Amino acid sequence: MYKINIILHEPEIPQNTGNIARTCAATGACLHLIKPLGFKIDNAKLKRAGLDYWDKLDITYYDGTEDFNEKHPGITIYYFSTKARKNYCDVSYPDETWLMFGKETKGLPEELLYKNRETCVRIPMRDNLRSLNLSNSVAIAVYEVLRQKDFYGMKETGNLTKYTW
Repeated sequence: MYKINIILHEPEIPQNTGNIARTCAATGACLHLIKPLGFKIDNAKLKRAGLDYWDKLDITYYDGTEDFNEKHPGITIYYFSTKARKNYCDVSYPDETWLMFGKETKGLPEELLYKNRETCVRIPMRDNLRSLNLSNSVAIAVYEVLRQKDFYGMKETGNLTKYTW
């Protein structure tokens, strides 16, 4: 079995975090939020974006990067950044996967990226554009890990409401 962990480093926009929470709930990924957050956790936009999935979510909060590192020593983290050189699809993700994303306005600190350059990855996009939306980037990354694991544990088919396939 595999486990996907999504780490948001100081997220700023409640709607993005809510959308990411919904993706995590739908895929069984765990969400880790590193403070400071750019919003209050009871923010109505955050809750609305996450819909009624909050009770189906494994979420943990940390009082900063140091707190996170103390609680998870020795893990391998894949740092998603537009500044990275390696394509996110060129990685073979381990059974326990940790994916970190930075704040919407600045991304991850360059010092952190430089110290971990072997596990920095990027989602390809056109030149001269800043970045993709954070919640879209997380969804792309999560589904690449799921694809590599043959979508094990995910629902195989959809059902029509009025008709049957």
